[in-house]
Amino acid sequence: MNIAWKEMKKSKARFLILGSIVFLVSLLTFIISGLANGLSLDSAGLIKDLPDGQFYMTKEANKTYSMSRIDRSSQNQILNTQKDAAAFSIQMGFLDDRNGKQRSFAFVTATRSKWFKNVKKGEIVLDKSMEDDGVKIGDSLTNNQYKGKFIVKGFIKHSKYSHAPVAYINIEDYKEIYGTDKMQLIFIPERSTAPTFSGMESFSNNQFLNTISSYKSEQMSLNMIIWFLMVISGMLFAIFFYMMNVQKIGLYGILKAIGVKTSSLFKIMWMQMAFITVIALSVSISLSQIFNKIAPKGMPYSLTMETTAQLSITFLIIGFVGATLSGLQVKTVQPLQAIQQGEV
Repeated sequence: MNIAWKEMKKSKARFLILGSIVFLVSLLTFIISGLANGLSLDSAGLIKDLPDGQFYMTKEANKTYSMSRIDRSSQNQILNTQKDAAAFSIQMGFLDDRNGKQRSFAFVTATRSKWFKNVKKGEIVLDKSMEDDGVKIGDSLTNNQYKGKFIVKGFIKHSKYSHAPVAYINIEDYKEIYGTDKMQLIFIPERSTAPTFSGMESFSNNQFLNTISSYKSEQMSLNMIIWFLMVISGMLFAIFFYMMNVQKIGLYGILKAIGVKTSSLFKIMWMQMAFITVIALSVSISLSQIFNKIAPKGMPYSLTMETTAQLSITFLIIGFVGATLSGLQVKTVQPLQAIQQGEV
């Protein structure tokens, strides 16, 4: 430990450069992860807010929920036999506010259930973001396919779909706008194993999210960037410690000659790696959490402490692997040969 600390004090500039790079890479990773989480909520907050369970759509829909139409007899059979099951539909559409401004919404209607907002005919419940945009309880909204007016009865947090705020409406109003009362999906909560129903295909929460093409492609792109940054951090550790080890071959030879074990030399590298990584992560976590608080309201950014902890542990593991791989040459060093090589 003393050797590791003395070396870091002696080569402050080198370790400071490495720490700065790790800090920048980790900060960028945290921010992109926050954006990925924020975009996932913005794209599918309606689904992510539901408990674990099973989603069902018709097999003829070919994993495209918008093409699914569940007949009434199948729907009633499932709802009557499965506890807390709910049938629901999602359709994109528009509403005009009192000023004539047209806004995009994801209309959602469902059978009576605790998982979805239950509203009466002529009423509507909107995502909380609409309150921030100036819509108030009691305001009236109109749709060119609907004869009457929708009266805003409340707001609900984190209820978005396909980057549009959700609007909960009554089944009768949904039928008037879209010309059908057939539901697209059935949700059965808290089922790890999916019961089978004739003509129906089941999906877990994650499987259903991956059927949403925009969500899948968006998350895949951002996750690839995050993992690419992780790999870069591992390569940085490997290259840095490899170059340091090449310059210290003579020193390692002397240490081995006086009886220092190879495991002790690895511990020196691991301690240096851990010290640099912990300091860099502490600063980047602090800044990313500050950004989480001050990010503009319109920015889809959400970085939870759980995600932060997972990324931090991953960084430490990758740093450990990178430092270990770079130190494999130390294991094969022969004392006399190393001393002679260090003198050249």
